[in-house]
Amino acid sequence: MKRQSAKIGLPDDPQIWIGVNYWSRTGGPLMWRSYDPEVVGAELRAMRDHGMSVTRSFFYWPDFMPTPDTLDEELVARFGDFLDQHLALGMSSIPTFIVGHMSGQNWDPAWRQGRDLFGDVWFVSRQAWYVRELTARFKDHPAVAGWLLTNEIPIYGDWRSRGIGTLKPEQVSAWAQILIDAVRAGGGTQPVSVGDGAWGVEITGNDNGFRVREMAGLVDFLGPHVYRMETDPVRQHLGAAFICELLDIDGKPVIMEEFGLTSDYTSEANAAHYYRQIMHNTLLAGATGWLAWNNTDYDDLYQAEPYSHHPFEMHFGLIDSAGRPKAQALEVRDFAATVERVDLAHCTRPDASIALVVSSFLESRYPFTQPEDASVVFDVGRQAYVAAREADLTLGVAREKDGIPDDCDLYLVPSAKQLTAPTWRTLLDRARDGATVYASFFVGEHTAQRGPWWPNLDEMFGVRKQSRYGLVEPITDAELRLTMTADLGNLPAGTELVFPVAGTVNSRSFLPVEPAGAEVLARDVHGRPALLRHTVGRGTMVLATYPIEYMAAITPGANPEPTWRLYQALAHVAGAAPAVSFDTPQMNASLMRHDDGRVFVWCVSQSDTELAAVPAVMAGTLRTAAGDEVTKVVLPAYGVAVLELHDA
Repeated sequence: MKRQSAKIGLPDDPQIWIGVNYWSRTGGPLMWRSYDPEVVGAELRAMRDHGMSVTRSFFYWPDFMPTPDTLDEELVARFGDFLDQHLALGMSSIPTFIVGHMSGQNWDPAWRQGRDLFGDVWFVSRQAWYVRELTARFKDHPAVAGWLLTNEIPIYGDWRSRGIGTLKPEQVSAWAQILIDAVRAGGGTQPVSVGDGAWGVEITGNDNGFRVREMAGLVDFLGPHVYRMETDPVRQHLGAAFICELLDIDGKPVIMEEFGLTSDYTSEANAAHYYRQIMHNTLLAGATGWLAWNNTDYDDLYQAEPYSHHPFEMHFGLIDSAGRPKAQALEVRDFAATVERVDLAHCTRPDASIALVVSSFLESRYPFTQPEDASVVFDVGRQAYVAAREADLTLGVAREKDGIPDDCDLYLVPSAKQLTAPTWRTLLDRARDGATVYASFFVGEHTAQRGPWWPNLDEMFGVRKQSRYGLVEPITDAELRLTMTADLGNLPAGTELVFPVAGTVNSRSFLPVEPAGAEVLARDVHGRPALLRHTVGRGTMVLATYPIEYMAAITPGANPEPTWRLYQALAHVAGAAPAVSFDTPQMNASLMRHDDGRVFVWCVSQSDTELAAVPAVMAGTLRTAAGDEVTKVVLPAYGVAVLELHDA
């Protein structure tokens, strides 16, 4: 299956954006009132000197539009100088129009008077006028790289709910269309997007009105804002990457529009690790642009809102208030150098022969289902993605709603309570045609229709289920110990796999079965079948009777756990073994192909100490950029190395 690596720009002139969200330290959101060209110039040079050539800039709405039909011409002129300074430094900017939310506070134009942001026709028309007029002023400026309608407008639209269940999708889509049309009416030809954070139902399972599928039909790129709080370092490092994979919608480029951290939450060394991991892992997940939050610290603004009541917001900067580059600024610099060295603009991700199936219950509101049915799909999908990356698999994310691809050798269906009946039939057909299909049992977290919605489970997997209606079979052991009773790919009989156990009184349960044509591959400590393989047609259906991905997903500090070994073994069986792999899940290998035929291998460590690992190369040799052969990869804590794969 194809995996997106779409770029901003024309096919013969692809662009990679590496930059920063920008407010000057002279005023933060109020910078245009106290605009200081010399300070701005120094701040921009600091960004440029650290590999950043693009800023995301902001028209602070209450200041730029003081009345319903006027712009503040002095501030407009200051913004013009701001763009001129970009041009002089060989930089560009992405202006953002409707800036009513920023850094923990919402601000209205004085004349809004409680009008509805999306549904009031007059108010929407004033927004469109504002967007059109500002676009017309700067449409021809060579420093304008693109446009953004807003900043995190679901929070501005309804800060209490963040739009979930309160904003109407049909109004939101119409509003977005009107404002994008205003950009075009103003003469703007550059790429445009919304700036909503890509927090729609297709990603989170919660409908905030900004449905990604509908936005994707209107915009030129998708821009996730990712500041996740996790309980597991590997999930933290790969969480944004999984979101980028989920945003493979309508072929639009994915730009990491906001990511970063406050120095008040972490040490500088750990901040550097976080930046390194987020940037490289999202690159490997298809992202082709990165705009960190943000350029500088704001210690001198401690008495001003929003910093007075959200003081941690003062310290998201890559440069501190004394002008010192933090370690994360150096990481962006080094990342930009890597991107330039490999010529990422002309690289793509190899096609995948393994599909991670994401249930349509994440985004589709089927009748009589529960909210947890949606949100848990993200959790188990992300954990399966982590395991696949630990196994070094070339993996594509296949949304059930878009159909199951027909060109994969292995299909992974992790801890899936629900797929639609046609999808189950399709997966069985894929197996009959020669593929391997793996699915793990899961009843969900709640009691409503508790059980696996798998039609003809017995026939598909060659078993006789022994479950009882209305009851679950609880997992009583503190950990799940499975022993392989037969070989599976590179996983030999006799191997013991130990998985974490977790869940609610409903979800902490297994499926009791007896084989009825299936081969038992693994049993638990009680002798019960835990992994079974059933031959159908030219392929196989593989059943795990425990929700191993779900239990790992809700366990703090679970990773690495042995699902990666199972996935790698399934890949070997299916003929989809990785081209380059390591025997430790803490060293992850991923490939990128250049248009000229070169193949780059990213080696990413998930170890908090120095790690040495020996690569297994299916064909050819690994070499450094200088041409030296690599037989062992040694990386510092959470380090990254980019090697080249040469023919033998």
